[in-house]
Amino acid sequence: MSKYSGRPATALKFNNIRYRKSGAIVTITISRPDVRNALNLKTLQELGEAFRNAAWDDGTAVVVITGAGTKAFCTGADITEWQDDFLSRPADFYKWMGVFIETFERLRNIGKPTIARINGMVVGGGNELQMSCDLAVAADDTFIRHVGVSRGSVPSAGATQWLPIIVGDRRAREILFLCEEIPARKAVEWGLINRAVPRRDLDRTVNEMIVKLLNTLPESLRYTKQQLNFWRDFAWSMTIGHVKDWLTVHTGSAEVAEGITAFAEKRPVDYAKLRALGKPSKPGGNHPRKRPRKSPRKR
Repeated sequence: MSKYSGRPATALKFNNIRYRKSGAIVTITISRPDVRNALNLKTLQELGEAFRNAAWDDGTAVVVITGAGTKAFCTGADITEWQDDFLSRPADFYKWMGVFIETFERLRNIGKPTIARINGMVVGGGNELQMSCDLAVAADDTFIRHVGVSRGSVPSAGATQWLPIIVGDRRAREILFLCEEIPARKAVEWGLINRAVPRRDLDRTVNEMIVKLLNTLPESLRYTKQQLNFWRDFAWSMTIGHVKDWLTVHTGSAEVAEGITAFAEKRPVDYAKLRALGKPSKPGGNHPRKRPRKSPRKR
């Protein structure tokens, strides 16, 4: 066996994901249903290793990404971990974000067609994960949503870069500003995913797509994928380093602290309080204006 070959699925030992290979198909499942398949550091590291293995395995033709259970595909970053790790040490977010970026880049550059099998809700980074895949099929009772700007984060690890390309500028702003649920069928209409089918037909529809992908030439498809990735790669490469740095600086801010604390305490975010922090106490600023001195009159 070449040192550039992927390892057998049975040799991979993961805690937070499942890696299954059947014929030429690899299915990678985020397996944290108790926290709606949220992404903590360990899960990101395991996904990165799984993506590398699938890329190096010449016997793998198609990769399917999904979530455990029926409630969630992926709901983005694990906010409990953020509360534990970053409120007291915000500088460590720079390292976490580095792993997030590396993991998502491995998925986008895997060199093989990828399908997001959307089995439940898709929130925040979960949408950035499904957008990193080439194709997406969803159960029609699911939805996609971003909540970053209402929770103290900026959805800039894929969403701000790719949503304008995929759904158009105005719809991207609607998704990211209003933080509303986008039902699966509307997501199809907007071009955000490819199919929305009754849940009972989800696996059949994914399998039909897989069969069509197997009847393509791997090198031709790989280079077609590389060319199609041009605008996404361009937007990503121009912004992601700045995102990593700015989000790290912002992690110590009052907005992030309030968003994370409100989530942990299961209460609404106090938006009025946050807005008041930046509101001047008097018109024109926090300090009274000094009246200009009058010039003495000449007699």
